Amino acid sequence: MSAHDACPRCDAAVVPSQEYCVECGLRLPRTGRLGPAPLPERHLALPLLVTLAAAAAGAVGAILLTRDAHSTPRLVVATGGSVVANAPAKAKALAAWPERTDAWTIVLASIPKAQGRTPAKAIADEAVQRGLARVGILDSNHYASLHPGYWMVFTGVYETQPDANGALQRAHAVVGTARVQRVTG
Repeated sequence: MSAHDACPRCDAAVVPSQEYCVECGLRLPRTGRLGPAPLPERHLALPLLVTLAAAAAGAVGAILLTRDAHSTPRLVVATGGSVVANAPAKAKALAAWPERTDAWTIVLASIPKAQGRTPAKAIADEAVQRGLARVGILDSNHYASLHPGYWMVFTGVYETQPDANGALQRAHAVVGTARVQRVTG
């Protein structure tokens, strides 16, 4: 282009350093600029279709190669953790309520005497195996503070109610309905 050339589209005057025509906006062909001069038409449809077809063929091929048509789906069940089982505890003698003692205790269960002592013994044995200390069975007929006619499974003998309440959480881990009770002779 000479010092004062014209735009190839609209014939407007342009200078050599001008990149676009100020009249019509056409990008002017120049030598020495970055990249090729713009083409009148871009033929992108064919390369895009070829690329799309190659990607689709690759996806189908990957699926076919990794699929095992002869196997049935497996059901996998995950279970977590493990339980450490302690050796069965040797049978310990159940605790007796101290004679002439007014104190607090934790009642694990009250079993009607009509059901027999066996259910109360089973609860007491379970409490001992699960680590509760000083577990015993009271005959409620012998204690004025207890409702008569029950076998009462207890754990611990405490001087104060706050002491018994402090141990109640551990008893709840064994028997959810455990409660604090005062026992008087």
